[in-house]
Amino acid sequence: MTNEELLTEAIRLSVANVHAGGGPFGAVVARNGEIIAASGNRVTATNDPTAHAEIAAIRMACEKLGTFTLSGCELFSPCEPCPMCLGAVYWARLDALHFAATRTDAAEAGFDDAFLYGEIERGVEERAIPTRHAHDLRGEANAAFAIWRVQLSRTPY
Repeated sequence: MTNEELLTEAIRLSVANVHAGGGPFGAVVARNGEIIAASGNRVTATNDPTAHAEIAAIRMACEKLGTFTLSGCELFSPCEPCPMCLGAVYWARLDALHFAATRTDAAEAGFDDAFLYGEIERGVEERAIPTRHAHDLRGEANAAFAIWRVQLSRTPY
């Protein structure tokens, strides 16, 4: 399939998801023009705020391919991903991201992520959700990193 056909399939999924009672989002993970995984938004269907279409498709693709990285794959989404999904695109090491509608289009439909983008830029103490950096436990928390650094059998990611 071409990139346009893959993006059109993601758009089709988003429309079908709305007709099924879900959110207006869909996503396709493809490799060499072949769909590896596809999903609609699953937030309300599963009562899981992290079950965005992009996250669901990434999870499905990783499970299908037996890996936690999707190098060699691309993600197709009808809309510019939210901050969480964009982070997942990078963590999954996808080769490319394709989208059609913008975050401004999503905001006009009631899915405004401007607040989240702003929160990322704020200092920890300035965020809307009270956030506390437990300085006194930092050394204890860093113990896991110290062990990780010398662990010869670790799986880098």
